Amino acid sequence: MTLPSLRAVLFDRDDTIAYTDPGVYREAAAWLAQTFGLETGAALGALRDQWAARALTWWHLRTDEDEAAFWAEYGTELTGRLGLPAEAAEQLMTAYPYEAYMKPVPHAREVLTELRARGLKVGVLSNTLPSIDRTLQAVGLADLVDVAVASCVVGVHKPDAGVYLHAAGALGLPPEQVLFVDDKLDNVEAARALGMQGAQIDLTGQAPGALHDLRAVLALVPEAVAGAD
Repeated sequence: MTLPSLRAVLFDRDDTIAYTDPGVYREAAAWLAQTFGLETGAALGALRDQWAARALTWWHLRTDEDEAAFWAEYGTELTGRLGLPAEAAEQLMTAYPYEAYMKPVPHAREVLTELRARGLKVGVLSNTLPSIDRTLQAVGLADLVDVAVASCVVGVHKPDAGVYLHAAGALGLPPEQVLFVDDKLDNVEAARALGMQGAQIDLTGQAPGALHDLRAVLALVPEAVAGAD
């Protein structure tokens, strides 16, 4: 069923249009082993343990400068776990920055290209650090995104109503003209409560009633938006 009033699709980022590739952790561990003479398994464990320790400690960041300081500290902690000198942190974080671990989900570029061709705006709303533009560039989707909103910059996070309203405003549209797609049902329901259309996506194929392929979004939007240039 298409939703004819739509003028934009607003996507979550992680596990919706991009994902963290476990294979990159293995690549980074191999690089560490070769560069610093470490044991690959120990390096892999340190990489995973460091992210687990800091994965929920960035919510307060607001600016690029805040984020740069966060990653500098992160790198120093990681080299400490690895038994490396602190001066190795910059080399490590330059070789494998945050965005290096991300890849686009299957068909992401195809779907975003088609949405733009139909005259819809494309937005991204993610509970993430200020570097959202850099991450979208890294996964090859930045040129297809009209508006990218990182919750850290706004200062509120999904499912808080304020961040959805901020994203709709950035798109220049009322919530009713936006379809929101996210892998977390709570986030989708919060968008619906504001008048947005909402669709859950589960690329693992396990959640009943969810979309299981990003291409399924195309069936929800009109073939062409009336009045689009």
